[in-house]
Parts: sequence; C-alpha cells; structure tokens
Amino acid sequence: MNSFITSFKKNYKGILFIIIASLLTSLGQLLWKLSNGQSLNFLISGFFLYGIGAVLMIIAFRYGSLSVIHPMLSFGYIFAIILGNIVLKESITIYQYLGIFIIILGVILIGGGDD
Repeated sequence: MNSFITSFKKNYKGILFIIIASLLTSLGQLLWKLSNGQSLNFLISGFFLYGIGAVLMIIAFRYGSLSVIHPMLSFGYIFAIILGNIVLKESITIYQYLGIFIIILGVILIGGGDD
C-alpha cells in the first residue's frame, strides 16, 4: 500500500487530469448517444467535451508515468456505466459491478508499481 501512496503522490497531477479526461470523454459519448442523429446541439457539445478530454489526456501524460496514467483511462468504462444508469436509466448488472471492482483493483495494482 505504501508503494501505491508513493506512486499517487508522484503522479497526482497526471492522475487528476486523466480522471477528468475520462469523465469528459464519457460525457461526450453520452451526448452523441442522446443526439441520436437528431440534435445538432448534443452532437456538437459531445465533440467539444470529447475534444477537451483528449487534450487533457495529452496534458496528463506530461505529469505522470505512462504506466500509471494510461491504465486509468479504464475509468471511462466505469463512468459510462454510471452515466448510463443515471441518464439513460440502464440497469447495472452484477457482472458490471464485478467489472467495476476489477477495474479499480487493476488500476491500484498497476499504478502502485511505479517506482
């Protein structure tokens, strides 16, 4: 656990940027889904959020180790499940809960290995 805390402190700016980037890209994709080819405002807003997320990803890699930061992009899967549940009223299955747990565990294990 000490290794994880050390890695987090060393990479905290990159971690913060990549989590925000993952959230913004997930929100952008949600807006694309909501646009359904009908709403130009949702479509353009989705591209805007996705673009900001992509720029933040580039910035994140400046402030952290690639081996720590890149696996955190998988938080996008978690955000997609949560947004789908909240906005689209999609149910979350037991397998998705298990997947969320495995993603978080994997990020901790991989991210904690940065020396």
